[in-house]
Amino acid sequence: MPTPHRPGLRVSAGLTIPEAELSWRFSRSSGPGGQGVNTADSRVELFWDAGGSAVLSPHQRERLLERLSGRLVNGVLTIAASEHRAQLRNRDAARERLVALVGEALRPPAPPRRATKPSRGSKERRLTAKKQRTDVKRLRKPPRDG
Repeated sequence: MPTPHRPGLRVSAGLTIPEAELSWRFSRSSGPGGQGVNTADSRVELFWDAGGSAVLSPHQRERLLERLSGRLVNGVLTIAASEHRAQLRNRDAARERLVALVGEALRPPAPPRRATKPSRGSKERRLTAKKQRTDVKRLRKPPRDG
């Protein structure tokens, strides 16, 4: 259901998910709601076909499918929101969650850690601290006769 004031979801500077790729489903929500709890369809489910999206590059699609593999069903990402009483607020919450999830999944991996050895000074400081700690604990014990 495309809306003119929302051209799409901006995930990052180079990626905007068009509104046409998003599907919505509404149902009754559990939880607070007063008299309208049994009549208002305030629960929102947002669907996005990540596997078939036209806005993703092959590299982005591969990274997204790999990192979100546990959340995808046939390449479709589903996000449910029912924490608010109003459908509009739940829609906004679902959109925000989708942006955060996709943005996190597309973030490049951290560079691998370079193995380093502790310096000689740091080894000496560590051993000195251990000896001091040993002395403190030895002084707490009652004297042994022997």
